[in-house]
Amino acid sequence: MTNDNPVAVVTGAGRGIGRALAIRLATDGFDVAGTWNRDEKAADETKSRVEDLGRRCLMYRSDVSDPGATASLVEQVASDFGQVDAVVHNAGIASRGRFVSDTEPAEIQRVLAVHALGAFYLCSGLAPILRKSTRGSIVLMSSVATSNPSPGGAPYMMGKAALEALAQTLGLEERTHGTRVNVVAPGLVATDMGDRLARALTGADDAASLDAAMPFGRVTRPADVADLVSFLVSNAAAQVTGQRIEIHGGKPEVTR
Repeated sequence: MTNDNPVAVVTGAGRGIGRALAIRLATDGFDVAGTWNRDEKAADETKSRVEDLGRRCLMYRSDVSDPGATASLVEQVASDFGQVDAVVHNAGIASRGRFVSDTEPAEIQRVLAVHALGAFYLCSGLAPILRKSTRGSIVLMSSVATSNPSPGGAPYMMGKAALEALAQTLGLEERTHGTRVNVVAPGLVATDMGDRLARALTGADDAASLDAAMPFGRVTRPADVADLVSFLVSNAAAQVTGQRIEIHGGKPEVTR
């Protein structure tokens, strides 16, 4: 089958930035193939929000760190939609905030598997399908942590750094097939994960309570990130590839 609308695959689409991405891309005219892993109720809410916009949405439970699960996901999306035009790898997890000397091997393996290996499995499976699109685009969600590191976050920063290396290589490989590859690197974002980070580093109740400390008057919201991704996968960005764009409201560090 061939879809009438362009199709976007969004990992981690159940909540936070992922939900904002699904909604914004649906607003832009995309049908959405979203993934979730833990919160089925949240995934159903994302699906309803996209369908309320008149777009098709299927939500797949899938563990991005599992190569077999990702291969099955790619096969199912291809069968259900018949095409893929944009891929946004957004799924991610936080590390425990321990120093390298206190980090267990299982911790770093878990975080790298989601951020770096998960992105690799997904892009490896979907790249051949994207080549058939006239507007193929991949956006990998990284973090300002790779350019603004802090103690206690080695697994997370290593995972994101490896993801960025993948993006650089993939962009060179796929440009001959017409697929663009870019990286978006948010700073603190007002999500559940952002709230936990804000509490851990500043003692604030949540990320939004740091609004007054930000140069532009507020912490970045999921919709801000979705707006940037919307541009990168659009025809307006047809000449944009191989770029890493930070979005943090002028303050990459998480401090009061």
